[in-house]
This record gives sequence, structure tokens and C-alpha cells, in this order.
Amino acid sequence: MIPNPLHGKSEARVELIMAPFKCGFISILGRPNVGKSTLFNRILGDKIAIVSDKPQTTRNRILGIRNVEGGQMIFLDTPGIHNGRSRLNERMVSTAVASGKDADVLLLLIEASSPAVEKDRQMIESLRDCHGTSLLVINKIDLVRKEALLPIIDQYRTLHSFKEVIPVSAASGDGVDLLVDVILKHLPESPPFYPEDMITDQTERFLASEMIREKVIHHCYQEIPFSTAVTIEEFK
Repeated sequence: MIPNPLHGKSEARVELIMAPFKCGFISILGRPNVGKSTLFNRILGDKIAIVSDKPQTTRNRILGIRNVEGGQMIFLDTPGIHNGRSRLNERMVSTAVASGKDADVLLLLIEASSPAVEKDRQMIESLRDCHGTSLLVINKIDLVRKEALLPIIDQYRTLHSFKEVIPVSAASGDGVDLLVDVILKHLPESPPFYPEDMITDQTERFLASEMIREKVIHHCYQEIPFSTAVTIEEFK
């Protein structure tokens, strides 16, 4: 009997068609300056969130959409969680915590080069009030040796039962494709919430104001970047 070369492909195609579509919200949580916005932009393949080496650059919850075969991922880039006591800082922290409670998957992003378990303890405790799947994402792995990752993983796993641990470099993209696959695995079955060609829910006016604020942050010093707000009076 002559084997049919298309037989295996047909079966694979049937499995693909019958595979359930997945869709859900993913919240990226972490201390200021650990690379949340860089990872957010890397996953989306476009610059939606502004990036700076100064903490508290992200002030609002920013939504980004990544469509993959068999699923739609809705990412929430949140302000860094810290202990600031100003009214702005308190609002930013409450925004980050609230987005975590509504997410299907939570990414706790930490730095491989400077882990801070004690500083992250309060944030990790807040994960217990969240119903989503918690993943530990170790960023900036390009700055450390591989053997340095195991002690970091052990430290964080004593504080919370993370479903999986994924090392990445948001700057270079290493490990990001694997992270996307892992996230999709943990999303619930659901039809897509947004059109396939949509990448964010932010308006062009908002994105333009954020790009202007990014330039101000890069070129100003001391307290000026943290007290800057941009209002566009005319947009064409």
C-alpha cells in the first residue's frame, strides 16, 4: 500500500480547526524600572508604551493586543508598584493592583541582575487576592550567568507558588516567544474581544502626548520629569 503523503497534514489541519480559541487579559506587574514597558512593546512588536530609565515613567494602565494562531492576548502595562506616598504615586499603585485582580494571567517581572525579594514581598502578597495564573518572568538574563538564576528562582518560589518561571531578555527578545506560548496555554477558552487588526485601545492623541512626555523625560533632570503632564490643544 502506498502511503498518502497528505495523510498526516490532513490530521494536523483537523486538529488545528477543532482547537478551541483562547482569549484573555494579561497584567504585567513589577517594581519600577524592571523593564515592563520594554517587554510590553517587544511582545506587541510595536512601540505603544514609552520607555525610560527613570522610574514611574508609566502612569496609566495601557492596553495592547497580540493576536496569535488560536488566540488573542490582551496585555496590560501597569505603573511600577512601589512605596511612594504622593497622591500620584498612590493612584499609580492602585491602578497596577486593580489590573492584576482582573487579569487571567499575571506576569511578575523581576530583574535577574538585581533581584529584590524583600521589596517584592508586598507585591507578591497581593497576588494571593488575584484569581489569575501567576507566572514569574525573570528579565535581563543577558546580564547574568545562567547558574545565577537558580538561587533567584528558589527565593521567589518560597514566597509564592508560581505556575511557571520564564527567563527572558526584553531588550534582545530572547525567551519572549516561549513566554507568549506559555501565556497562551494558561488563557481561558473565549472568542476574541477585539478586531484582529487592533493593537491598542489608546487614541492617537494619547499616544502622541505620551511620545512628547517621553522626550521631556529624556532631556530633563531632577524632579521635572516626574511632575510633567502633556496636554495637546490641537491634533491634526
